[in-house]
Amino acid sequence: MAAGAEKLIPADYANRLLDGESPLRVYRDLRGLTQATLAERAGVNRVTVAEIETGRKQGSITSLRALAVALDVTMDDLTE
Repeated sequence: MAAGAEKLIPADYANRLLDGESPLRVYRDLRGLTQATLAERAGVNRVTVAEIETGRKQGSITSLRALAVALDVTMDDLTE
């Protein structure tokens, strides 16, 4: 952490993750993005973002990778 390599998130967002909220939704909110904007940046359909956030679908590896890149997080951040 001293070297600045670790990315910290505010406690409110960390608590949402700990409470079991969709990591995709939490990181999207943290970045201040709408579903449509995130979908556009990741090159996926907005419905895909909504379905992953609500747990209706898990999302393909390709979609999750693109979403992780767009959010500047790891795939592990979105799937754990």
